[in-house]
Amino acid sequence: MAEKKNAVIVGGGTSKFGVRQAHLLDMIQEAMKACSDDIPALKPTDIDGLIVATTMAGRHSSALNTAPLVVHRLGLSPTAICIRLDTLCAGSNSAIIVAKGLVESGMAEAILVTGAEKVYMPQRWETNYTQLMVNDHDWDSAMGLGVPPPFFAMIAKMHMKRYGTTKEQMAAVSVTNYTYGEGHTKGHFAGRSLTIEGALEARIIADPFGLYDCCPLSDGASAVIIASEEKAKELTDRPPVYIRGTGQHASHSMSAGWPGETLAEWTHLKVAAEVAFKNARLTPKDIDVAQTHDCFTISEIIELEELGFCQKGEGGDFVASGAIDIDGEIPTNTDGGLLVYGHPFGASGARQSLEICKQLQGRAIHQVKDAAFGLAHNLSGTCSQHTVVIYGKEPVD
Repeated sequence: MAEKKNAVIVGGGTSKFGVRQAHLLDMIQEAMKACSDDIPALKPTDIDGLIVATTMAGRHSSALNTAPLVVHRLGLSPTAICIRLDTLCAGSNSAIIVAKGLVESGMAEAILVTGAEKVYMPQRWETNYTQLMVNDHDWDSAMGLGVPPPFFAMIAKMHMKRYGTTKEQMAAVSVTNYTYGEGHTKGHFAGRSLTIEGALEARIIADPFGLYDCCPLSDGASAVIIASEEKAKELTDRPPVYIRGTGQHASHSMSAGWPGETLAEWTHLKVAAEVAFKNARLTPKDIDVAQTHDCFTISEIIELEELGFCQKGEGGDFVASGAIDIDGEIPTNTDGGLLVYGHPFGASGARQSLEICKQLQGRAIHQVKDAAFGLAHNLSGTCSQHTVVIYGKEPVD
């Protein structure tokens, strides 16, 4: 019997995130240049697989057959796989799950996972109109629920009513993430700082959310290399970071199918996390650093609960206690997260996983001391799907 292969994340890079006067393919090239700089020994001929994660490429970039376009722009010639994948915000972490399977099966040795979105159009209304297409167009979208702030504002109101969560606790998430964003020059809001007072006094977007409770939509791209352990040793002398376990759960496509008792209960995330932890042979207590999908401050609070880092309903107190700070119980979104680094849908998952990779290799900008296990999480659409990827310095036995 052939020896089991282990899939690892080798390294990667991102483009500048923000409002860009650049085409989707230009930003992918920019991210790939950063990836090559991070892995100097990497050559185009090393890459035998390509997975491109994007949702808006066809509508906003006229790039329907996206993967072959990327192949040509990057000078690649993949022989194992060449596909585009679309799970919106979870796109590139979904692609990492696929890449893991291909590497561990022996079908590929080194796969480039790149995610990218061109979100902003000359007519800004086009972005929100496109967002209405991410869930059931006959039902929720017709009511305006395809545009995230109103939907997540309802979630926040429910969590506040049921568990006593406060705007001050949500502001604590924003302030922590802005602190983590310092030094990350490619982030959408790079170089900005925030105080609790500034967060609480910001203009209202959708009650109870102020401006800093909401992540920006961003143009941008990210790129990471997923390879076999053996191939990784040819590409870098940095310690390997193993993809230990994954979980992905989708339970509905519209609010009428919500799986929890209320919008404040995300049972579909809880299931995805349980699957990932079981596959990784770890528990929440083992995780040293996390990247969660902080599209809104309430999202990070609920995610910390459902991922098992604190008890249900205690997320507000947990974040306000300093538990997500760099020396806290579970440092979270240590590169600023979606709130600060930005959110080009398909690019966010790989950006998260790259930060976990750097943390476990001891080279992050805001380094968590002795980090050995890390977790990346995305939600997709109007919280209809959850994706969890767990990394470690050691493989699963």
